[in-house]
Amino acid sequence: MAGTVARRIRPALVLFVLLVLGPAAMSQDLAGFEKRLTKFTLDNGLAFLVLERHEAPVVSFHTYADVGAVDEVTGFTGLAHLFEHMAFKGTQTVGTNDYQAAAAALAKMDDLFVALRKEKQKGDQADPAILKKLQEQFDQADAEAQKYIVHDEYEESLTQQGADGFNAYTSEDATQYIVSLPSNKLELWMMLEAERFAHPVLREFYKEKDVVMEERRMMENSPTGRLYEEFEGIAFIAHPYRDGVIGHMSDLQALSRPEAEGFFKAHYGPSNLTIAIVGDVDPVNVKRLAAKYFASVPSGPKPEPVRTVEPPQRGERRVTVEDAAQPVVLIGYHQPNVNHADNAPLEVVSQIVGVGRTSRLYKDLVKDKKIAVSANAGPNPSKYPSLFLFYVVPAKGHTTQECEQAVYAQIEKLKTEPVSPEELKKAKTRSRASVIRELDSNSGLAAELTFCEVVMGDWRNFFKELDKIEQVTAADVQRVAQTYFTKKNRTVGVIETASVASR
Repeated sequence: MAGTVARRIRPALVLFVLLVLGPAAMSQDLAGFEKRLTKFTLDNGLAFLVLERHEAPVVSFHTYADVGAVDEVTGFTGLAHLFEHMAFKGTQTVGTNDYQAAAAALAKMDDLFVALRKEKQKGDQADPAILKKLQEQFDQADAEAQKYIVHDEYEESLTQQGADGFNAYTSEDATQYIVSLPSNKLELWMMLEAERFAHPVLREFYKEKDVVMEERRMMENSPTGRLYEEFEGIAFIAHPYRDGVIGHMSDLQALSRPEAEGFFKAHYGPSNLTIAIVGDVDPVNVKRLAAKYFASVPSGPKPEPVRTVEPPQRGERRVTVEDAAQPVVLIGYHQPNVNHADNAPLEVVSQIVGVGRTSRLYKDLVKDKKIAVSANAGPNPSKYPSLFLFYVVPAKGHTTQECEQAVYAQIEKLKTEPVSPEELKKAKTRSRASVIRELDSNSGLAAELTFCEVVMGDWRNFFKELDKIEQVTAADVQRVAQTYFTKKNRTVGVIETASVASR
């Protein structure tokens, strides 16, 4: 994920100011952030958040594309993740020694791929001779396209200038591109990032598909990976969260480069991008360079959010994966999105019941009863309603059923017995600490700022969330447990050995 930047502030000092001095100090810190943060939006809709931190000559860049697997449609799953891979392949000027010749070769490959796909779709009626000839022609076009590629030129243009943490990742909700650089390389990053979104070239698309399909095979070969896929598939019957990020194998096999380009044009316009720049920068200079390099990126309307709403669950759902592997118990309850008023209470609940060695689950199942080797739980603060998960790995000689019932006992305790003032206070402290830990690095803070700005509507919600956590009461903890942790709202997935599952 995000890389480590050159300078790190002192976590102990942050914790003392924000946890011991409390919300008053937090509001003062928010005021300090407001003085140092500049927000502006170009005419084409591209938004920038610039936070000055001059303690070291480094700067972190975080480009947040408000598009993830959730924005895909049936038959085209995996496109968001695949485009993340393609965003490093260069542009019309980076990654090639002859763009015009390369473009002709790529277009020929696209035509041949579509012809191959059409013939393969005939199934048993496909003509082997036609398939062989088309494949040979495709391979020849690929060899021609390879002549014009300068491999890894985009990445090396940054790493040779001191880039750190150069990476990207795709989730259900977003695709994010991150890097940290010496502060005197600001203009280099501006030029390359603007070019990446203005004139991307999806070269080596079909080779990169093979890489992604290998990731898919690795997931399929993992018992836990198969469990999560089966689990999500029954936990959601309508919402696209059911499909996961990596995509279905048949979709990946069928995707063409023009289809990926269409996905890019629909979802990567400036109005769907937010960029956070945190570190040793001058916001006036940032704004000047942003206008110089990004203003010419064509504008367009921001894509509409997902319309599909997951209907209320009417009864418990269960799935069992049979495998000669370590048994696992996965329990999920539908929860609201990150902007719901119950997000803060659910975060506190997770600290009480499922985070760390002091949590109730760990102390009961792992330390005291010794029926599990691992036990944790937590919410998933997402753009759309998602799942609060409980995850338990049974100890040798103990069953998934035994661990499952122990989890339910702890849930019932949350529902029926008010949490003590001391336990609530500790949970709040840990919750706030988990939020403010992102202050520890420029890169982490840039990620939090973009998430809060895009998903929560205002970067200031990074701080407001701390106030909401402080306001959570024992009654809130009991209420959300009673509201969400019900049998009919529950999905259960387990990994069982074949001999146990067949009983």
